[in-house]
Amino acid sequence: MSDYIVSARKYRPDSFETLIGQDNIVQTLKNSIKRGKLAHAYLFCGPRGVGKTTTARLFAKAINCANPTKDMDPCGECESCKSFEEGRSYCIHELDAASNNGVDDIKNLMDQVQIPPQVGKYSVYIIDEVHMLSTAAFNAFLKTLEEPPAHAIFILATTEKHKILPTILSRCQTYDFNRISVPDIVRNLRMIATKENVSIDDESLHVIAQKADGAMRDALTIFDQTIAFCGTDVKYSEVLKNLNVIDYEYSFSLVDAFLAGDYGTALEKFDEILSKGFNALHFVAALSSHLRDLMVAKNGGIDNLLELPDSLKTRYREQADRCPTAFLFDALTTTTQCEAGYKMAVNPRLHIEYSLMKLSFLMKAPSNASVAPKSTVPVKAPAAVSEVPAKAEPAAAVSEVPAKAVSEPESAAPAVSVSETPAPRPRKKVSKSGASLSLNSIQEESEKKVTSSAIREEDDMPDEDAVVEAWKEMPEYCAKQPRLSSTLQNAEYSVAEKDGCKVLTFNVDNVAQQTWIRERQLHALEGYLQKKLGSTKFRLDVDVKPTEQKEMAPYTDEEKAKALMKENGEVGNLIKDFGLETK
Repeated sequence: MSDYIVSARKYRPDSFETLIGQDNIVQTLKNSIKRGKLAHAYLFCGPRGVGKTTTARLFAKAINCANPTKDMDPCGECESCKSFEEGRSYCIHELDAASNNGVDDIKNLMDQVQIPPQVGKYSVYIIDEVHMLSTAAFNAFLKTLEEPPAHAIFILATTEKHKILPTILSRCQTYDFNRISVPDIVRNLRMIATKENVSIDDESLHVIAQKADGAMRDALTIFDQTIAFCGTDVKYSEVLKNLNVIDYEYSFSLVDAFLAGDYGTALEKFDEILSKGFNALHFVAALSSHLRDLMVAKNGGIDNLLELPDSLKTRYREQADRCPTAFLFDALTTTTQCEAGYKMAVNPRLHIEYSLMKLSFLMKAPSNASVAPKSTVPVKAPAAVSEVPAKAEPAAAVSEVPAKAVSEPESAAPAVSVSETPAPRPRKKVSKSGASLSLNSIQEESEKKVTSSAIREEDDMPDEDAVVEAWKEMPEYCAKQPRLSSTLQNAEYSVAEKDGCKVLTFNVDNVAQQTWIRERQLHALEGYLQKKLGSTKFRLDVDVKPTEQKEMAPYTDEEKAKALMKENGEVGNLIKDFGLETK
């Protein structure tokens, strides 16, 4: 037990070549060592577990190594390399800023910087989690960081670059580390599994890599945890159970249910997932990711965006071929909306179930036959209405035609007189108000259609008298809204011709009234008047009354006297004759 070392420490990179996913940074550091152009301060920033501290250690060893390799890797044999590996180096110092973040700690560091290295050329100071330093500590560190001794090199590492003062950033060469890709993590885990004699399939490795979220240290920790649970023979189902990850099979079966319009199966799958203890929001996120991968797989030219094993890529392509692009887009829209509204939902489970039902009806819309009542209106009645001539006959003539003649073509039965009309069948209700199908209703509907078609054919501009008469009826039309009715009744108006339309403009008292009418009432009022006038070449507008400059009433005695003199010239003459003052 005492000899066991976790994989994250045991397989920590010991050369630049073994660093994963940071090729550009490695090449830059190697070139700076070869050319002897070393900066006095470096800042390594990026997500957790991507190799910031490891790179800092390798760089510190390489610049102090007595016999570096051709690739500028430390030899591991010289005194400097051995002392660092054994933890007794006086040239490479590591400081944890999370626990040494005060001004006194920085002062001790500044005193230590003045001591030259015992072995090697440089004293390297690696400060991890540097963003944890206090503002005062940062300010105390500024001068030393800007002009350190020639033998001192600082390497700062942080996961939160935005918390570092700009004055510190300006004094450092900044290197941004990338997240490690899923294929790189899988490749490294496969190598480690081979060395450890662990049998594991590619699907399990991909699950571990995706769970690590771009961090190699997290991936190695999960890998150790999986081996502790499964042993040296790792099965895919056991990995899913150990890491609490939703199986791909659920997503594949759900999409099949959506394509078939089977919302019952979708709801059952969701219930099964919840019964296994999975988080409902994680389920929706997994379904969104699946739909995204299907969208990517449908376009064969972007397969590199699928971070999946080859066996799964084939399945994704097969299912994507059966999914229309419009369906995938609408489905992805639905799941993302479900994710966004999940936290605000009063009943989260119902919120997700409703989204699953919507997804099930994207391909096959629900039939209304099972829920809507059967229509009681004869099928052929509309056809008869469409045959009414442009100029409708008087209603009396139509009322003499039997009901059967309306619902059937003229050629189907001869005309009969009113006395020979058979007893009418009981009328069937077609609305809640008890209205029934009758000749009068059919005649009214036909007159409306004829009128509307006439308007479309001969849409002349109404004359001014007709517009004024229609406008006078507006207060009565708006009687249910007393405020609007009163405003229209008292409003001043004018009629003019503009852009081939007759325009009626009425005035209101203030801008608030104008805004209210324009946003909420004007469209309906204009539509009513157009219908009343039988023309679309009519527009309605609202304006504010022009402000009138009213003369102020006299207030002081002088103002009253001047007003009196202005009204009556004799008063002015009298004041002049007697030499009176108006003050």
